[in-house]
Formats: sequence, structure tokens, C-alpha cells
Amino acid sequence: MIRSLVMLLAWALSLGSLPVAAQVVVPESTHTNLVTTDARTRARLHTELGAMYFQDGNLAVALEEVGIAIESDSSYASAYSVRGLVNAALREFPAAEADFKKALSLAPGDPDISNNYGWFLCQQGARPKESIPYFLSAIKNPLYSTPDRAFANAGACALKAGDFAAARDYLTQALRLAPDGGLMAQLQLAKLAYAEGNFVEARNRFAEVMRVSGQPTAEALWLGARIHRKLGNKVEEESMVAQLRRLYPTSPEFQEFLKGNDE
Repeated sequence: MIRSLVMLLAWALSLGSLPVAAQVVVPESTHTNLVTTDARTRARLHTELGAMYFQDGNLAVALEEVGIAIESDSSYASAYSVRGLVNAALREFPAAEADFKKALSLAPGDPDISNNYGWFLCQQGARPKESIPYFLSAIKNPLYSTPDRAFANAGACALKAGDFAAARDYLTQALRLAPDGGLMAQLQLAKLAYAEGNFVEARNRFAEVMRVSGQPTAEALWLGARIHRKLGNKVEEESMVAQLRRLYPTSPEFQEFLKGNDE
């Protein structure tokens, strides 16, 4: 459970922008089960709780739970990885980096931790190039069950670093492997097409993203608005902006719209 959950969090969430959510209520029986003499089991269970609280945006409790996990078993690598995600969301970046490095020192071959650290690096200003080897390390692990997500992350970060050729290669591989239609890969390929000036391709890929997504993200809506602006589709552009304003009024993407930035 912990591997898939933690990996999913790193793939799906933008660091530092967790949504506000209601506190998760853990049944009393769960807390009772945590009373165990097995330090590793106790660490694993508290790490799972921390990851679930993190997913729901309750960062204080998430931090408390992974702290208990580390106190129970200071050699449990996944606890440091989850704490790294929490600290990154809290914008405690030096602490987050220390946690990821500690996790990797304890489990250097763990693909989920490599993927998490890679995504963390990708969000750190001028460091997206540093992230790529960690995604590739995760992909090369034969036990890694979702290499499509690491490929998609590598593609997104290569695009952010300005390496369009590598981005297309990684994202194409992610799309080929993805069992869920490759929503993230499609979105990043639409961004790549936009960056290259291929606005018709960008529109077609964006349309596929909108077709398979439930509620589009702020990133998707802002991209859609810019694509339609470039193509002169005023009605579609205004629709994207209206959704962005309604659903994500405090998002960085909406702030970019207010500033008039469209690159």
C-alpha cells in the first residue's frame, strides 16, 4: 500500500500547492492496532497514516505521524520519503532535501523514493536537469510497477529544462505504457507542442486531455486558454478562463492570466 500511495502522491501533486481538505478521521481500532512491539510494523503503519493525511492536506498531522514512524524505526526509508513530501509541501526545502537523501541512503535502489526525489528536484527552480537521473533510476528497476509515471515525470522535467527532444521521447514512452490513457503524458505533450509552436497538435492533444479528465486542473485550463488564444478561438479561450477563475482563483496559473502572461 505505502509504495503505490507515496508514488501516486509524488506524481499527481504539485509540491507546495496542496488543496485544503477535511481532516481524515482514523477509526479508533486502527490506533489500537498500532500498539505493537514490532518496530518496523509500527513505523510502516504510521507512515501509511502520514501519507493519507498528506494526501488530504492535513500536513501537521502527517508530519506528526511520520515523526512517530521514524521514532519507532529510524532505518525505515519510506518514512523519510513521506516526510520529504510533507516538508516540501510546507516549503521547508532544505529539510525536505535532507529527508529524501536520508531515504535514498537507507534504500538506494527504491524506485518510489527515486521518483519522489526527482519530482522534488524538478520543482526547485533551476534544478529540473538534476531530476532526470532519478526518474531513469526508477524506470530501470525491474520491480517498479508504474514506469509510465516516471517517464511522464521525466518528460515534464525535461520540457521544463528546455530539452524538447528528450521530453518528447520520455512522454511518448509514458503514453505507450500508461494503462489509464496517459493523462499526464498527454497534457505534457500538449505543452510541448505549444512550446514548439505547433498549436494545432497542441489543441488536439489538449482535447484528448479534456475528454478523459474528470475535472481539469488549473495547469490544463491555463494551457487550453493559451492554445485557443493562439488559434484565435475566442469563445473557447473565454470558456477556459472562466473555468480557471471559478475553480482555481488563487492558483499560480490564474495569477499568470491576471498578469497578462501567455508563454
